Amino acid sequence: MNLINLPKIELHCHLDGSLRPKTIIDIAEKEGIKLPSIDIRDIEMEITAPLECKSLDEYLKAFKIPNLVMQSKDSLRRITFELFEDAAAENVKYMEVRFAPLLHILKGLTVEEIIQSVIDGIKVAEEKYDIKGNVILSCMRIMSVDKAFEVVEKGKKFLGKGVVGIDLCAAEVEGFCKTFIEPIKLAKKYGYGVTIHAGETGIGKNVLEAVQLLNAERIGHGVFIKDCEEAYKVVKEKGITLEMCPTSNVQTKAVNNFYEHPIYNFYKDGINITLNTDNRTVSNTNMTKECTIIADQFNINYEDYKQIYYNSVEASFADFDIKEKLKKYIHL
Repeated sequence: MNLINLPKIELHCHLDGSLRPKTIIDIAEKEGIKLPSIDIRDIEMEITAPLECKSLDEYLKAFKIPNLVMQSKDSLRRITFELFEDAAAENVKYMEVRFAPLLHILKGLTVEEIIQSVIDGIKVAEEKYDIKGNVILSCMRIMSVDKAFEVVEKGKKFLGKGVVGIDLCAAEVEGFCKTFIEPIKLAKKYGYGVTIHAGETGIGKNVLEAVQLLNAERIGHGVFIKDCEEAYKVVKEKGITLEMCPTSNVQTKAVNNFYEHPIYNFYKDGINITLNTDNRTVSNTNMTKECTIIADQFNINYEDYKQIYYNSVEASFADFDIKEKLKKYIHL
């Protein structure tokens, strides 16, 4: 397979984990933001997590510097455009980018301005390249329930205009779903697609509760359903899609190495899996690298790839017209 030329879809990519190092330096200089260094090699080291992280918490430290330069409308537009430009260069045809608006209010931007700026960046990329995109709004599990309600309410006006989904992310603790039942229920009522980070750090039961309590349609990662029989059964029987990110999972120690990743076993057992980067810069990866890893480790063939691609089309929160267009890039 010529992986670089194959059409690709990405459903799980964090904006603040996917900045170009040079862009960080450029924005910092333009906006007078103090960085620990303006040497691009130093910045690269700060914002790229090692393959041998000790935990998810260590991995998340790489997001500190990017957030400093994501506090203006211009920077958010630029960073979003560049992400889609990079994705288009490796033949990604559709991407759902996610971010937490409340992380970008430090210099006075409103949540609405933040969301619109990201949507604007996507639109510019769509005009220039053969790629389509939408936004998933992330609520931080380390913030209060009221903050989750705020994101849901303020994002509502953008539904159908670039926003398609809601997410819960950040460090994972057992039983977090119970705390966020009401805001996610409201989001579902408004028409948001629901995808929840769960089962990334050893707690398979969180996946079960994300489906049962939050009516999640997709699960970010979901690795640890392998250790929770009930969660595994629910995901398989309900056709819940897993947004899997192999490199990230090795970094955060969800798995010890690529060969032990359960993605291929899930796929062969009929679970809907998709392939994603999670964070292009923090994980030093892209969709072609992720595809290559899976192809090399598990000898997937072109028919397998097509099925994963179609899984991604069907699981996306894109509208009917976009899905039909995406299907035409590759025939099952």
